[in-house]
Amino acid sequence: MAQSSELNRSSDTRQVNKADILKDFQASFFSMRRLASLPWTFLENDLENNKSSELISDILKQTCLHSLCQKFPPSVRYRRLFLLELIRRQEAAGCDPLDELYDALAAVVAAAETTECYKSYLLPCGDAVSLLENVAVISEGTTGLVTWEAALYLAEWALDHRQSFTGRMVLELGSGVGLTGVTVCRSCSPARYFFSDCHPRVLQKLRDNIQLNGLAESPSVSVEELDWTEVTEERLREIGANTVIAADVVYDPDIVRSLVKLLSKILKCSSAHVLPEVFICSTIRNLETYSGFKQQLENAGISHHVITGPVSRVFPYNRVSAIEMIKLTLLEEERRCFTSVKVEIPQ
Repeated sequence: MAQSSELNRSSDTRQVNKADILKDFQASFFSMRRLASLPWTFLENDLENNKSSELISDILKQTCLHSLCQKFPPSVRYRRLFLLELIRRQEAAGCDPLDELYDALAAVVAAAETTECYKSYLLPCGDAVSLLENVAVISEGTTGLVTWEAALYLAEWALDHRQSFTGRMVLELGSGVGLTGVTVCRSCSPARYFFSDCHPRVLQKLRDNIQLNGLAESPSVSVEELDWTEVTEERLREIGANTVIAADVVYDPDIVRSLVKLLSKILKCSSAHVLPEVFICSTIRNLETYSGFKQQLENAGISHHVITGPVSRVFPYNRVSAIEMIKLTLLEEERRCFTSVKVEIPQ
């Protein structure tokens, strides 16, 4: 009896692990995570212990044969390499070949390579944010046509702190292809969401992705062409954001100067009694540039508070890079000066 009970527990554990592994393969595949980071060891052990291709078949159903892949496929190259890796590991274990595996590879080999592909990021609710992105990291003179790690981190933080977005007017600076904004719109119910960018190709890709995710017809969603050096206080007051966010916008000293001036303008042209919550999420690639950003904030009368604590791991991405979230507020002296200017003296 004890041996039977132990076998049942072992079987239950394997089923739980298998379900987790399938989710891991699926989330990594659709977001085109580096192949080396996928849970191949579990697959190898399963093939070795069971001499069956059942798990490979299940992986196929959750990736290349899934309906999401038919609608929003990852790049041809990624799918080809993924299938070849499955075949290599199956053959190494001496398992019977799967016809559907080779059929899937034949279909991918026959497909033409393109400069664009889809990446899909699975949400906790079971829905997916699907984005059309460029295959190349830098193209058409911009890095804004792909999703960066800080945008994924900010989206995860938003899912954990929905109160900062629900029922609020949200302005996103440098929206890029739209991952953070679409996630917030799908999951956090903002009263209004303003995506913004200034590069023509990025804006077009952003609009395409908003439509792709069913948000184009929403009266609460809009796309702003926002040049940080030219936007007026009047326009910022019209937007009326009480939550302002940005991800991966601190990467060039020249851009940082324009960003700090804009953030100062946003904070100072708002209501004196209700200043917006401003959150900036950055991957720290160059410490000198990032430290310079913080120094310029202080020089402009803006203090920053580093937001610590873990976030829920929703999306698969490289977490080795240093990512920091900060919240901005006016320095107390600047706030008093700003408030006194805003108060009207009764006649």
